[in-house]
Amino acid sequence: MIALGYGSRASSGKPDPQVLYEWSTFVGTLIQDGIILALVLAIAGWKLSLFALRRPAGGFWLTVRTIGIALAAVYAFEIAYSALLHPGNEQGLTPDQWEPKHALVYVANAAAICIWVPFVEEMTFRGLGYTLLAPFGRWPAIVAVGMLFGLAHGLVVSLPVIVAFGCVLAWIRSRLDSVIPGMVLHGTFNLIALVAAVTIER
Repeated sequence: MIALGYGSRASSGKPDPQVLYEWSTFVGTLIQDGIILALVLAIAGWKLSLFALRRPAGGFWLTVRTIGIALAAVYAFEIAYSALLHPGNEQGLTPDQWEPKHALVYVANAAAICIWVPFVEEMTFRGLGYTLLAPFGRWPAIVAVGMLFGLAHGLVVSLPVIVAFGCVLAWIRSRLDSVIPGMVLHGTFNLIALVAAVTIER
């Protein structure tokens, strides 16, 4: 995934910011992440117990507080980092402006990015990934999962932000013994970015 991420960016450059207005993006996302999920499940020997796909430990309110603290921490780091280095929209997935005639496809892509992608990525990194690395220690596993998650996105300037986000998600996984809260936070983070992209003037 890391090789593909950096390889595709090196060969094609920054993605077209209008990709979320195309149905091919929606179909491609479903297929690509479906293949990744199938491979990860196969690596795990189809043992769902390795993915921590279970009720969070500590109850509802601990889960809500943990997600809230994590979201605030991620945005605080992103704001501080952006003020220093101004990474901009390096990933290049969000459009430059809102186009009402493409609203349906944008909503479809948003659903894929806020539901399907977080599910697959959390199963991959915080699910099986964290489980396999946890024997080396809690914090080494959190940092390693965060690094691998960040590198898999194929970014350079924005890499520290994605790594920090990955570490926070891994911390949630270790604290609540479940990938479900991370899926919720991941989906919420993506949703906020997609809504902001078409509602905030630049």
